[in-house]
Amino acid sequence: MTDKIMISGFADEIDPQLDVQLKVVKALGMEHICLRAADGKGIADYSVEEFQERILPRLKAAGIKISSLGSPIGKIGIHDEDAYATQLEQLDTLCRICNLADCKYIRMFSFWMPKGEDPDSYTDLVLEKLAGFAKVAEKYGVILIHENEKDIYGDIGRRCKVILDRLASPHFKAAFDFANFVQCGEDPAECWELLKEHVVYIHIKDAVHGNNENVLCGTGDGKIPQLLKQAIRQDGYEGFLTLEPHLVLFATLQSLETEDAAKVIAHNKAKDGAEGFTMQFNALQEILKAI
Repeated sequence: MTDKIMISGFADEIDPQLDVQLKVVKALGMEHICLRAADGKGIADYSVEEFQERILPRLKAAGIKISSLGSPIGKIGIHDEDAYATQLEQLDTLCRICNLADCKYIRMFSFWMPKGEDPDSYTDLVLEKLAGFAKVAEKYGVILIHENEKDIYGDIGRRCKVILDRLASPHFKAAFDFANFVQCGEDPAECWELLKEHVVYIHIKDAVHGNNENVLCGTGDGKIPQLLKQAIRQDGYEGFLTLEPHLVLFATLQSLETEDAAKVIAHNKAKDGAEGFTMQFNALQEILKAI
C-alpha cells in the first residue's frame, strides 16, 4: 500500500504449509504476514533455533516480513497458574523470535473468564498477570497487542479501555478487531472512539449481528469502510491492516475459539483458503480505493 498503511494477513488461513502461504501472499503483492502457524505448528511451539533454521530463511528468500506473531498468549483460564508460568516462558521465546525477525508486535489476549462469573470482579488479577507479560516484552523492546477476543476479560470496549489505561505501558497496546466486537454485541464505532488512542494494529475481519457469522469485510456489521476512513483520514492511523478472513474452515480454527468454532463460519464462502484470503484482500483494496 503505502509506507503508512500496510496490508498483512494471518496466512495460515490460506494453508497450513508455509510455502503455500508465501506463494499466495507474494502473488497478491503483499510484503508482510502475521505468523500464527507454519507447517501445521503454532508459532508459540517453535523454539528460537527451529524458527531460525526452518522459517526465517524461507521468509527471507520470499521477501516476506512478519508484521506480528499471532500468539495464543493469554488464551488460558485466569486461574490456571501452571499455564501462566508456561506462557511466560513461551513469551520470552516469542520475543526473541520477534527480535530475530525484526518484528515488534506479538498479538495476545486477556484470559478466559470462569463461566457465569462477572469478569469485572477479576480486573485486578487480570492486570497483575498482564503486567507480568508486559515486563517480558519490555525486556526485548517488543509491543504486546491485545486482541478483543470473545469470552476473555477484554472482550468488550469498556474492559479493553480499563486494561490499556491502567497498564499504561508503551509495551502493551491494542489490536482492534471489528468482528469480535460485533460478536460480543458491541458497536465497533463506539469501541473505536473508546480505544483509538491505544490502537496500533487493526484486524480486517467482519461479522453480522444475530448469528455472529463471519463475512467478507465491508459486508457485515463491523462498519469497516466507515471506521477505516475515519481512522486513516481523521485519526491519523498508521500501520498494518491485517487480513483475518474467517471465510472458510481452516486447520487452526478449532484452537482459536472456545467451543463450536465452526459456527462463526457457517459454510465456506470460497473453494479453499487461498481463494477466501484473496477475496478478503480484494475487498479491502476496494475499501481503501474508496477512502
